[in-house]
Amino acid sequence: MSTVLELKNVSKKYGKVIAANNINIQVDQTEFFSLLGPSGSGKTTMLRIIAGLEEPDEGSQVIINGKDVTHAPPYKRGIGMVFQDFLLFPHKTVAENILFPLKMQGASQEEKDENLRWITHLTQLEGLESRYPYQLSGGQKQRVALARGLVSKPSLLLLDEPLANLDLELRKKMEIEIRRFQIELEIPFIYVTHNQQEALTMSDSIAIMNYGKMEQVGEKFSLYHNPTSQFVASFLGSANRLEAEVSSIEDGIATMIFQGKTIRARAHQGLKAGDHAFCYIKSERIKMEKNEISSTLQAVILDTIFKGQYIDYVLNIDGSEEIIASADTTSQFATKDRVSISWDPQVADAFPQPPKDQS
Repeated sequence: MSTVLELKNVSKKYGKVIAANNINIQVDQTEFFSLLGPSGSGKTTMLRIIAGLEEPDEGSQVIINGKDVTHAPPYKRGIGMVFQDFLLFPHKTVAENILFPLKMQGASQEEKDENLRWITHLTQLEGLESRYPYQLSGGQKQRVALARGLVSKPSLLLLDEPLANLDLELRKKMEIEIRRFQIELEIPFIYVTHNQQEALTMSDSIAIMNYGKMEQVGEKFSLYHNPTSQFVASFLGSANRLEAEVSSIEDGIATMIFQGKTIRARAHQGLKAGDHAFCYIKSERIKMEKNEISSTLQAVILDTIFKGQYIDYVLNIDGSEEIIASADTTSQFATKDRVSISWDPQVADAFPQPPKDQS
C-alpha cells in the first residue's frame, strides 16, 4: 500500500511554547488517520502544517505523494480541507459553495458540472443545489463543507473538528457518513479531534498528542488495549488509577500492594520492585462478584449510573478510593451492595510514578 503523507522530524515553536516536537507520521493510501488529544496538545498546529497554513521549524519535512511540499503554498499541495465552523459563503448557493475550489483552479464548465453531479450524489445533496446556507440544516451544511473539500478530488482530506458544533445524534450519524465517504473514495482522511469516541469510531490509526509530543501512534485497537505511556493509559477509554507499591516483577507482570491486598498488572518500562506505581485499569475490565473473596479487593457500590447500553457502578474500595466499573444492563447489582472486585493482570497497566509535580 502506497504512502500518501509522511511527516519527518516536524517541529514548531511559538516563542517558548512547543506546539510540535519532532513529529514523525506516515499515512497510507486508504487510511483514516486521527490526531487525538486535549486542547493545546498541538494537533491543530500539525494539521495547519500539513495544509501549508503554517511553516514548520527548520529541519522539518512534509511529503505528499513522494514530493517535499514543506514550503509549498496550500494550493499546490493537492489537498482538501474541512473546518469546524463550515465557513460557507452565506450569499452563495450550495452549488456555488461546493464548486468554489474548482472555480479558483480555472476548471471548465463541463468539469464543474460533472464533478458537481458526482459529489452531490456521494454526499446526498441532490436537489439542494440552488439553496442557500440559511435554508439548510446543520447536517446539510456539514455535507456541503465536505463536498467542497472533496469536489476537486484531492490526494487527501484534512478535517479540523468538523463535528464539534453538531448535536449528539447528528454527530453520531455524521461519524458513520464521513467514514463511508472515506471508504468509497479510497483517499486518506486526516482528522483532528479531542473527542476519543469520534476517533475510535472512524479511524484506522490514531496519533495521540500531548503538549506537542506524540505520545503514541498506531492502529486504534492496539492503542486502546496496549498503551505505552501513562498519558495514553489515562486518556484513552474510561480508566481508573490506583496508587500501589511494587513488591515483585515476574514475566512482565508487576505484583503490587494496595490497601494491604495484592493487585497485579503489566509492568511498563522503568518499573522495578520497591517502586511506587500507578496502576491503570479500564472500567469495563473490572469484574464484580457478590460473594466476598478474601484475596480480592472489597468495595461498596455508592451509585449506579444507567448509560443505556451499559451501567456504570461507582465503587468505594474499603472506605478510601473511588473507582468505576462498567457492566451490561443485565447485571444484578444495586446501590449499597458489597462486592469483590478483580481483573486479569494482562489488561491492566502499571507505570512508575513520576515526580509529584508531573503526576
